[in-house]
Amino acid sequence: MSDLVFVVSRTEPKQYFYLKHVFADESRDVVLDRRLGERRRGSLSPPRAERRHIDRRQRDITMELQSTGWSLVRRPTTYTAPPITSHRPAM
Repeated sequence: MSDLVFVVSRTEPKQYFYLKHVFADESRDVVLDRRLGERRRGSLSPPRAERRHIDRRQRDITMELQSTGWSLVRRPTTYTAPPITSHRPAM
């Protein structure tokens, strides 16, 4: 898995292909920005419980993508998902 990730704006496909050609290898990856906006829906009632365990984003790269068309980020090396617990009632 790559340690460094080039995130390229969807509005810059030529930049994406250039960076992919020049920099993509086993230690670096090049991906298109897949964000479309805030995914959480506004609602009248608050959520019952917070479902996220951690926020995976290290920093906001929106301004970099708008100004340069790309951003370089480091992928966390020690991300482990919390164990999945079953909430089935006992029989």
